[in-house]
Amino acid sequence: MIKLVNLLVRADDLTHEAFVDYWYDEHVPLASELPHAKKYATSVPSDPERSEYDGVVELYFEDMGDLKAAFDSEVGKEVQADLAEFAKPDEGPTLYVEETVQFDDTASPDVDVEER
Repeated sequence: MIKLVNLLVRADDLTHEAFVDYWYDEHVPLASELPHAKKYATSVPSDPERSEYDGVVELYFEDMGDLKAAFDSEVGKEVQADLAEFAKPDEGPTLYVEETVQFDDTASPDVDVEER
């Protein structure tokens, strides 16, 4: 499983609250349509005044091929263009990682957690 992690910085003309409103009300529904995406998680800081970033997005794909296909699609191109409406895409770091769950007390009983 490949996870794209992007730390978001809001556009200069938006407050943190306006950034979050646009992200959740406009962008999330669009990004939820990305083909091949297995999971989409968003996080916002509980104390934005003390945070360097305005949010964290995590997108999960089976492999890098699926990730590439998702962002090469029409929806993927729309998602990338829309990101620039409320954030500065090149300001925050982006990571492409393979997640290894060490433990997960929040998982339902039927979720497999990797054995050591």
